[in-house]
Amino acid sequence: MRARTAVLCSVLDQAVSALTNIAVLVLVARHSEAGTFAVFATAYVVFSLLLGGFGAYVGQELVLHRGAPETLGRACRSAAAFTAGASALLGALLAGGAALASSDTAVYGALGLVLPVTLTQDTLRYCFSVLRRPHLALTTDLLRLVAALALLALQPDGASAARTTLVWGLSALPALLLALALLRPHVRGAGTDLRRYLARGHLGRRFLVEFGVGNATSQLAVLALGLFATPLAVGALRGATTLFGPLNVAFNAATGFGPPLLTRYHAPRRAALAAGCALAAVAAGWAAVLSALPPVRGRQLLGDTWESAAKVLPATGAQYAAMAFGVCGLLALRVLAPRTTLPVQLVFSPVSAGLLLAGYAGAGVAGAAWGLAAGSVLKGAAAWLRAARRPEPQPAVSAAAATAPGAVS
Repeated sequence: MRARTAVLCSVLDQAVSALTNIAVLVLVARHSEAGTFAVFATAYVVFSLLLGGFGAYVGQELVLHRGAPETLGRACRSAAAFTAGASALLGALLAGGAALASSDTAVYGALGLVLPVTLTQDTLRYCFSVLRRPHLALTTDLLRLVAALALLALQPDGASAARTTLVWGLSALPALLLALALLRPHVRGAGTDLRRYLARGHLGRRFLVEFGVGNATSQLAVLALGLFATPLAVGALRGATTLFGPLNVAFNAATGFGPPLLTRYHAPRRAALAAGCALAAVAAGWAAVLSALPPVRGRQLLGDTWESAAKVLPATGAQYAAMAFGVCGLLALRVLAPRTTLPVQLVFSPVSAGLLLAGYAGAGVAGAAWGLAAGSVLKGAAAWLRAARRPEPQPAVSAAAATAPGAVS
C-alpha cells in the first residue's frame, strides 16, 4: 500500500472511531433518562481511561516495531494475547467488586464483562497499523460503528445503564471476530511472548506514565480553574475546544498510528515536520472558518456558550496550531529516540497548566486560553529541539534492537 493511501486510511479509521464514540453518547442520551445517562457516562469515562492506558502500554509500544513479517507477527500476537488476558483480569475484578457492592454499581459489573471484547478489539487496530494494513482496521471499525448504532437503537426507552453498557460492549464482538479472522494470516505460526510486557525497561511503561501525566494534569488544571473562575469561563474554554474536535482526530491518528508510516521514509524527521506544517495550516484554517461563523450559526453549535467561546477562538486556534507542531515533534521522537518523550511530558504538561492559571489570573478567560497556547508552543519547541539532535535511523536496524532496554537513551 502506498504511503499516502495508508495515511488516508489511518486518518479515516480514527475518524470512524471518534464518530462511534460521539454517536454512542448521543444515542444513549436520547433514549435514556437524565439519571441513567449520567451513570452510563460515568462508566464510559472509566472505560475511556482504561482504553487510553492499554493504548499507551500496549499499542503505542507495538507500533514502534520494525522487522521481518515473522517478527511483526510475533509482536502482534503477543500484544493481542496480553490485552485479552489483562483486560479479562481487570474485568473480573470490576464485575466481582460490583457484585459485592450495592445495586448502584451494576453498571461497572456490565463494564467488567465487556472489557475483554472492547479492549482487545482496539489493540487489533494497532496490530493492523504495524503490519501496514490500516485499511483492515478501518473495515473492522466501520463494522463496529454499524453494530453499535443498530443494537443501541433497538434498546427500549428506559433501559438501565447496566443493560445499555452490556449491549454497547457486546456490539464490538462482530468487529473483534472479523479482526481476528483478518489478522490470522499475518500471525500464523508466530510465537507468543507475554513476559516482555512485564520485563524491566518495557517502553509501554514510559508511555503509560506519559498518558497519566498528560490526562491528570489537564483534569487538575480544569478543576483548579473551576475553583477560581466562574462556570462561564470553564464553559467557554470547553466549548472552544469542542469545536476543534476534528483536529483531535488527526492528532490521535498521528500519535497512535504515525510511527509505522514514518518508517517508510528515509528522512522521518523531515516527514514529521511536513506533517506538522500541514496540520498547523489546517488548524489555522479551521480557526478562521469558526471565527467567520455568523452568531446564529454559532449558537446552533454551542447554544448560549457560543458568545463566550467565540472570544477565545483566536487563542484556541493558535493553541491547536502549536499542538500540531508539538504532536509531530513528539512523533518524530517516538521514531528517533522513544525513551526521550517522557521528560518533555513531565516538564511541560505542568507548565501548560501553570500558564493556564496564570493567564486567567492576569487577563481572565482570554488570558487562560493564551496561556494554554503558550504552553503548547513551549512543549512543541522542546520536542523539536530534542528531535533535531537525534540522528536518522538506519533502514536496516530492527525493532528489537531499536527498542531493547538500554539500546536508546
